[in-house]
Formats: sequence, structure tokens, C-alpha cells
Amino acid sequence: MKITVLGSGGWGTALALLLLENGHEVTLWSYTEEESRVLRETRENPMLKGVPLPETMGLTTDMGAVKGCGAVVMATPSFAVRATAAKLKQLADPGTIVISVSKGIEKDTSLRLSQVIEEELQGHCPVVVLSGPSHAEEVGRHVPTGVVAASEDLELARQVQDLFMNPRFRVYTSTDKVGTELCAALKNIIALCAGCCDGMGCGDNTKALLMTRGLAEMARLGVALGGKQETFAGLAGVGDLIVTCCSMHSRNRRCGILIGKGVEPKEAVKEIGAVVEGYYAAVTARTLAQKAGIEMPIAQAAYEVLYEGRDVHAVVTDLMSRAKRSETEESSWT
Repeated sequence: MKITVLGSGGWGTALALLLLENGHEVTLWSYTEEESRVLRETRENPMLKGVPLPETMGLTTDMGAVKGCGAVVMATPSFAVRATAAKLKQLADPGTIVISVSKGIEKDTSLRLSQVIEEELQGHCPVVVLSGPSHAEEVGRHVPTGVVAASEDLELARQVQDLFMNPRFRVYTSTDKVGTELCAALKNIIALCAGCCDGMGCGDNTKALLMTRGLAEMARLGVALGGKQETFAGLAGVGDLIVTCCSMHSRNRRCGILIGKGVEPKEAVKEIGAVVEGYYAAVTARTLAQKAGIEMPIAQAAYEVLYEGRDVHAVVTDLMSRAKRSETEESSWT
């Protein structure tokens, strides 16, 4: 199949390599000519050092490459998804499968990214979500990985499963697009907090507490917004949470480490040098939780540290001093 990947960051590049390996005709689109020039001249993405880009992979800045494609992969940062989708509608053939692999929630609307894409495409193309514990650095090096393809139309999810799946990249299907996307966005907030704990010198006990209660918060909100409870216990939920909270590949965790060591949040985000989705997701998660009437103390604490200047040590003390309760009384797992 002819496939164009929109977005030549680490994740878009890793997926382009995977699709090329699977026998597809692949073009990787870059937003700027400079990005594309570096890829053409070095045949390597600086974000995936040591992973060569085969000559058979097309490299372009012309979004017209999506014409005639059976599938288009949306791998831009979350803030660029709407503008990219608007251009895509003018160029893509009707019925082209659009696969959203970006993780986040749109800041101004609190919409999931597939909703943003669908709003711009206006029924022109179907949208499938691909998500799970999948660092680009490892996918690019052929490390065994498992993800989820989610669509209300199971047949569409199966088509995406067939496009990507091979012996080192396993794809499961799901009909829960809502839960899958919310997992992808919300876990970034918890990963930022996990990094803060690391930066403060907390131990494994603290991180286990944070991740477990963070997952409970994610599930509470996700179910309230129409997601399925079991999704949060799967690859898109606990799987992605584990890898993002525990790996130094995670920009969110690395940013949190800096904040835990005393760096101002805005400076920490700048120092990472790439998009830290959890920083922005903290705002939209707070908005969604307030609208749904869902209590999310960890996400709220993250917001206070990131945007209200609260001290991370004081926030941890507050969280640990909350009123006594049963572990399951407010959990979506019961």
C-alpha cells in the first residue's frame, strides 16, 4: 500500500521505517525544508541516532504526497494536529484511512486528537487511533513492542493491525477509541509527576504509589467520558503508563526530574528541547475533570506545580495527608 507519514519526528520516522519494512511504499513528510534536508543528506533522523533511513523511503515537504495513498499516518505534535488535518482534507482521497499516533488533548477545546482530526476532515476519511507503550528509540531498533489499534469500526482497526503488525511489532485491536486516547494523554501527566519524585530523591515505594493512584484517576475520568474500564488495564493504559514513568526515553519523566530538582517548570520544558505533552495535558485534564465532576488529586497537584508555582515538596505532603478512605471507594475498577 502507498502510505504517507505526516511528521518526521522520532515517532513518525520509526513508524515509517516499520511500514517500509512491511513492504509498503512509504513517504515521510517534514514540516520544514531544513528537517527534510537533514534527513536526505544524512539518511538518519537526529532523534533516532544510528538508525539508517533506506533510499527506498521517500522524503518530502510536499503534503501532496498523500494523494493516492491508502493510509496516512498523523504523527505531528498535538498542537499541530488541527492545522495539518485541515490541509489533509484538501489533498487526501476520500476514504483514505487516517491513523492518529500523536498523544495529547487539544488545549483550547479539550478535544481528543481523533476528534480534532474528524472535525477538520468532516467525514472525508475514517480515523483510527494507534497507541501503546512504544518509545520511538526502541521501535527504530527493532525492540519487540505491542500497541493497540482502536476504532469504533472493528474492521478498520483490523486493517490498521494488518498494516503495522510483524514479528517484532504486535498490534491488538480495540473498539474503545475514547479510552485509548485518554490513556495516551493522561499518562503523560503522571509521568511528569513520576519524574518529579525521582528528582526529589523519592524511592520505588513512592513511584509505585503514584503510578497506581494515578492510574485510578485516569480510569475514573476515562470511564466518565465514555471510555471502557478494561482499556485502562491494558497496553494503552497501564502498559504506556509503566514505560513513560520509568524510562529515560520519556521526555515527560525527564522534565519532571528537572522540576523535582528545583528547576522552574517553564525552564524545564525549554531544557528538554522537544514537546513535553504532559505539561499541556495538565491544563486540559483539569478542565475535563471539573466538567465531569471527577476528583483527580494527582493531576490537580501537577497543575498547581506547573502553573501556580507550588513547591513540589509541599504538594507531596498535601497528597500524603489527604483524608482517610478505602482504596476502592472512588475507583472505577469496582
